[in-house]
Amino acid sequence: MPDKMTEQFNEQTRQFFEPMRKLNSLMLGNMEKMTEYQLEAMKRYSQMGTERMRSATEVTDPEGLRDFGTQQAEMMNELSQQMMEDAKVLSEMSMEFKAELEKLFSETGQQMASQAKQAGESAKAAGEQSAKKADAPAKASSQASRKS
Repeated sequence: MPDKMTEQFNEQTRQFFEPMRKLNSLMLGNMEKMTEYQLEAMKRYSQMGTERMRSATEVTDPEGLRDFGTQQAEMMNELSQQMMEDAKVLSEMSMEFKAELEKLFSETGQQMASQAKQAGESAKAAGEQSAKKADAPAKASSQASRKS
């Protein structure tokens, strides 16, 4: 009997903490994905800056300066486009995370409602059993007193 109660307690505890485990897992996965993307973006931007510095050190004459200025304008356009693309990707990642959170909360709400219903039914059944048990000894004792 105590083993069954312990197993039930352990199962109830697992069920209680399962939504929090799923939430933590979802948040950790999202954090890893976002961090990885941001690190890659930082690397791209650093490489662009380093390339521009190298190009600047190679300027030795007015034509080289003019070419550098042209390349700088092109690079700024490329940088602007890359930043727009990165913002779009990060926005999509955020929307995907939001959708996954909503799904998780919906599933958790349904599970909690189901568990509450089961608990209510179990409590009702336990109440009926205890009422039957309470009636049974009362009849037995009243019958025993009649025989004496």
